[in-house]
Amino acid sequence: MLSHISLSQIIFLDIETVPLQPDFLTLNEEFQHLWELKSGNFRKDDQSAADVYTRAGIFAEFGKIICITIGRITEENDDYGFRLKSFYGDDERTILNDFAAVLRKQKRDKLLCAHNGREFDYPFLSRRMLINGIELPPLLDIAGKRPWEINHLDTMELWKFGDYKNYTSLRLLAAVLNIPTPKDDIDGSQVGAVYWEDHDLERIKTYCEKDVLTVAQIILRFKGKALILDENVARV
Repeated sequence: MLSHISLSQIIFLDIETVPLQPDFLTLNEEFQHLWELKSGNFRKDDQSAADVYTRAGIFAEFGKIICITIGRITEENDDYGFRLKSFYGDDERTILNDFAAVLRKQKRDKLLCAHNGREFDYPFLSRRMLINGIELPPLLDIAGKRPWEINHLDTMELWKFGDYKNYTSLRLLAAVLNIPTPKDDIDGSQVGAVYWEDHDLERIKTYCEKDVLTVAQIILRFKGKALILDENVARV
């Protein structure tokens, strides 16, 4: 599988997002009203907009990015190595600018790879860049491109093999492929609380890095290759 793609072409990534404000009441009146309208599409009859505000982080209009991690596979002494780099902090614009600068340096044959990336990571990154007034790097600027011209891989989409009936989480896919779980501390639903209540950015960064490594391990499994050993993971 994926025999036509070289591992050196792939930039693995994951993002962590949180609501723009710590709670619903700290939003200005306009955004409170807009969240009332938006959340009306999914909240239950007995729930208020404030009750479901923790979900705001998954919508680019109501959330922000606090961490982006990228990773690349290398070959070291007949084993695969992995190099991780994280952009994280409170200033979303700085995070996005630094990440975009890295993408702009990449050759045309590079591919982005994320789990559920087509549905979440790639559009979220692109929307937040536009909101922050940042020009989209070529790897994210897909406007007017044909499907085969878009250099995006998605491990969840690859696992579907054309079956669009089901969602497979990263944790589940890692488990069935016998890859160590990345969810041994927190999961995505807890990131907002860890950020707004504890402000533990290092913990969030570590969680994001584990997800990126897991996506890379899944691609190695898909290609029938050996997994990356812990001692061969480097952070730069």
